[in-house]
Amino acid sequence: MQLVEQLLSRGQDVKVIVRSPDKLPDSWKSNKHLFIISASVLELSDKEMVEHVNGCHSVVSCLGHNISLKGIYGKPRRLVTEATRRLTDSIRANKPEEPVKYILMNTTGNSNRDLNESISFGQRFMFGLIRLLLPPQVDNEKAADYLRTRIGQGDQFVEWVAVRPDGLINEEEVSKYKLYPSPIRSAIFNPGKTSRINVGHFMAELISKDDVWKRWKGQMPVIYNETSLQ
Repeated sequence: MQLVEQLLSRGQDVKVIVRSPDKLPDSWKSNKHLFIISASVLELSDKEMVEHVNGCHSVVSCLGHNISLKGIYGKPRRLVTEATRRLTDSIRANKPEEPVKYILMNTTGNSNRDLNESISFGQRFMFGLIRLLLPPQVDNEKAADYLRTRIGQGDQFVEWVAVRPDGLINEEEVSKYKLYPSPIRSAIFNPGKTSRINVGHFMAELISKDDVWKRWKGQMPVIYNETSLQ
């Protein structure tokens, strides 16, 4: 929701796919710049998916698993990965003249395996347990790995960024934040904080500003609230 608000405030035309549009703010439903599609992403046919992404210069996945037994252990176990695969396949099927920006909401709990990111033995051990116990962790990792290994750095139709916030919190206003190519603190033993509105602001910057996109495309930037680093 924070990203949509940021884009609308910049005058961008936005298309959203949501399962429960009744929960959306009334202001969205009357906004001429917003087109709402009521659907579950993975239940869309390939033809529908291709049609929905056609003409979009950016596609963002903010999908996540519900914090419940069914959400964590039920199907689909690969919600984020499968959505990433199908959305990028749909972008490619349209063969856009210019590469489409694909932005994935990820986590500092996932390493960028294109870089030699330093991870302590303790953190490595803990994430090994988390992978065994919590399927969403593996889903987030595989989604980012799909972008790194299957889309890569030179795809004709898709460019990508995977945004990695640390501990998410709610704040009312955009505040100062810092971006790094890799985590500068332990996601397990010394996590920072990132407000959802700051994540939305950064994603909107990626979409609307070419210099920001060029700085981070093909990477997995980590975002922290500046106050959490003091």
